[in-house]
Amino acid sequence: MANIEEQIREIEDELAKTDYNKKTQHHIGKLKAKIARLRDEAELRRSKGPKTAGYSVRKSGNATIALVGFPSVGKSTLLNKITNAQSEVAAYQFTTLTVVPGLMEHKGAKIQVLDLPGLIKDASKGKGRGKEVLSVVRSADLIILMIDVFETNVQVLVDELKTANIRLNQRPPDIVIAKKNRGGVIVNFTTKQTTLDDELVRDMLNEYGHINADIVIREDIVEDQLIDYVSGNRLYMPGLVVINKTDLVQKDYLRLIEKRLKGWKIIPISAERGVGLARLKDEIYEALRFIRIYMKPQGKEADMVEPLVIKDGSDIGMICDSIHRDFKRNFRYAQIWGKSARFPGQIVGLDHKVADQDIVTIIVKR
Repeated sequence: MANIEEQIREIEDELAKTDYNKKTQHHIGKLKAKIARLRDEAELRRSKGPKTAGYSVRKSGNATIALVGFPSVGKSTLLNKITNAQSEVAAYQFTTLTVVPGLMEHKGAKIQVLDLPGLIKDASKGKGRGKEVLSVVRSADLIILMIDVFETNVQVLVDELKTANIRLNQRPPDIVIAKKNRGGVIVNFTTKQTTLDDELVRDMLNEYGHINADIVIREDIVEDQLIDYVSGNRLYMPGLVVINKTDLVQKDYLRLIEKRLKGWKIIPISAERGVGLARLKDEIYEALRFIRIYMKPQGKEADMVEPLVIKDGSDIGMICDSIHRDFKRNFRYAQIWGKSARFPGQIVGLDHKVADQDIVTIIVKR
């Protein structure tokens, strides 16, 4: 392990000293691939070593969101305001020493909210129990980056999440790699590339042990995206930025912060005073991409009062799972009325994808 860490430090030093330009692009790409591979290897070795006490959280509700931020930005106050939880609040750092869950109900959805210990710089390297905190974050469906108006360096949090292999508001690059027994690495671009060429892609794949493979790259990407794809252990998650304590500053100051954080979905709030929380709940609901399904028992009217809340892209099989574990095993067929049906009352199977506000009848064996 020590040898790997030493190699990583040496490559980091070399990267820091190397200016990025056309002449150094290939060299930097190979170094990035090598350092990413070494980090993955070091993490794999650590995971096989002695286990340390971590945070254990049982997931509940329709989705889970993680409150990620520096110490004392108001995460506990926010949790107490929007959920049924009671997380200890005090005016000093690291009040929350464990993970405190709460349940927020909004538009029929039950959303688990996790108040996590504050993250600090180098948390991804274990500082301040950062690794345990980040392991909980990886299990969430949405990340709330919470800052206050006097400490707005979101990039520190993003960098820690990135080192923990979490990519916010990104999607996996459109790449396909097919391994083969001979012939070397054949690179096919279906669109013009700004930074990559055949030689660089081959060198980076070789660094990861891909000696014989066909690779098709269908969009303009950079080296880091290729590394993320080849590594195969990256998590792509949605994220929002919440600015707390906005009641303590003027609107002009807040506009400057929002301008500085351009590109982020920003929700200004005051957790203490309850300002902006209604909008925050709406934004969380939208970011989680929920849809509502109305269940119709056979021969009866549909329940249009209490919809079943599920994720967009769900199918009939997932609806069965959310109702009762026996429904899928005893499933016969389902009927659909709504946007996903070709005609009212269409008979469909388990793999039929439903749409928002569909009406569904599920028929099971008796």
